[in-house]
Amino acid sequence: MVMEQHKSNRSSDILKFLAWVAGIVLLNVVAANYFFRLDLTEDKRYTIAPVTKQMLGGLENEIVVDVYLEGDFPAGFKRLQQSVRETLDEFRIYADGNLRYNFIDPTDIADEKQRNEFYTSLAQKGIIPTNLRATEEGKQVERLVFPGAVIRYKGKEAAVNLLKGNLAATPDERLNQSVEGVEYELATAIRKVAFQGNKIIGYITGQGELEQQQVTDLLGSLQEYYRVARGDLAQIPSLDGLDLIIVAKPTQAFTEADKYKIDQFIMKGGKAVFFVDPMYADLDSVAAGGTFALPYNLNLDDLLFRYGVRLNPNLIMDLNSGFIPIVTGYMGDRPQTEMINWRFYPLLNNFSDHPITRNLDAVYSKFVSTMDTVKADGIRKTPLVYTSAYSRVLDAPVPLTLEEARLEVNPQQYQAGQQPVGYLLEGPFTSLFRNRKAPAGVQQAAVQEKGVPTKIAVFADGDLVRNDINARTGQAYELGFDRFNNITFANKELAMNTIHYLLDSEGLINVRSKEIELRPLDKVRLKEEKTYWQLLNLVAPIVLLGLFGVARYYLRKRRYERF
Repeated sequence: MVMEQHKSNRSSDILKFLAWVAGIVLLNVVAANYFFRLDLTEDKRYTIAPVTKQMLGGLENEIVVDVYLEGDFPAGFKRLQQSVRETLDEFRIYADGNLRYNFIDPTDIADEKQRNEFYTSLAQKGIIPTNLRATEEGKQVERLVFPGAVIRYKGKEAAVNLLKGNLAATPDERLNQSVEGVEYELATAIRKVAFQGNKIIGYITGQGELEQQQVTDLLGSLQEYYRVARGDLAQIPSLDGLDLIIVAKPTQAFTEADKYKIDQFIMKGGKAVFFVDPMYADLDSVAAGGTFALPYNLNLDDLLFRYGVRLNPNLIMDLNSGFIPIVTGYMGDRPQTEMINWRFYPLLNNFSDHPITRNLDAVYSKFVSTMDTVKADGIRKTPLVYTSAYSRVLDAPVPLTLEEARLEVNPQQYQAGQQPVGYLLEGPFTSLFRNRKAPAGVQQAAVQEKGVPTKIAVFADGDLVRNDINARTGQAYELGFDRFNNITFANKELAMNTIHYLLDSEGLINVRSKEIELRPLDKVRLKEEKTYWQLLNLVAPIVLLGLFGVARYYLRKRRYERF
């Protein structure tokens, strides 16, 4: 009887073993033919967006990513470093082997001259170094870090800065914002070098808009992703064939025919970005002895009103603002200048939670006006950018004089609260020319009165996209660069994000919506309970292992004592 039971147990064990082997073989066959990955994190931090996967799968040749984040960093930078590495590991899987990456430590070059030349080459490519301060063995040390990467594909290359986010945030929050943006920054750079865009952007001229040199940085950046054309609105029959138009700081009135072309372009699904100054104000005129800011007569109010927004004839003063140089005295015959807060240049650092503006740094505005929304059936209106809570609104005509910058601030005058200065409008727009005849001089006389769903953006500052010009060399500065304070603001990023969203709202721009929750440790409890947690982590596994061994021993003893 015992022998028969023993044979039965042996047969059962053999069958179980064979079943396990068959299961493992079957699992390997399924895994080899059907690729899948599971992300069990709450915020899906390891999940790559479908649009990124599709783009990586379309790579025809190998793409090489050189990341300059190698070295011994504090915990925050190690987290950014690890996030970049993990993201590139995921990219490599979906690129079917067409992606290779290297982590490089720029400080590891022994020869000082070669090291400095390498630093210079990285800076020329756009990878901005940062001084990292840390405590090592009780001493404060500084280390130069290049938080960026260079992506190469078929002889083309693109640099990407990985340390992003809002400078007003804490260092931990900014590093977390950088981690959130790793996929978007890397994927956008890959798109730039590997895929030729077929969308066409039209830069509208003919109404006194910014000259080409004043928008050379923006247009040059757009040409890396899209085809860009310039054209005088009065000289072209229609805007057909374009995907998006840019209207940047017009100073002359639009004719009815010009507005008709824009209106019908939007009715047919075209996208548009308007950077419009409702008021004429110029710092050179202010410096020459003072002036008054007066409303422009652009003949655009009815068009924008029909689409859902109104630009108001006023100027915003803000306590959170930029600086301008003002002569405060003379030493002999040499003027002495001082940087003084100019409250007509608000620093815009309040944004809505939208892919266009998420984790965006401050934007520099000049003579900006308020905006209101008005009823427009079927249109979703999203405010994008606000002034600070300490703002003041002055209705036209507004006196402008440098003496105002010298006056002591009265906080009671700056109680207007946050003012929206940029709106995104989405939906099927109604034509301005509904129930009206087409104006004389246009070829397309049949008015399309109701449009298909589309998107436009309107900003109440034409200078948001104007780059300054170096008076000595004639070269254009980077868009957003403040030459007086040597700071680069996020004007270009705002403009580029807006255009990316309008042209591809379901694409890469939505990757910017990824949110990773920051869960910092309680440093007080960590210090007080350090010994307890160390002992728990060291002793608890040994105790559990011992209990498991004792339990297994008694279970086996009871089992075999039956025989």
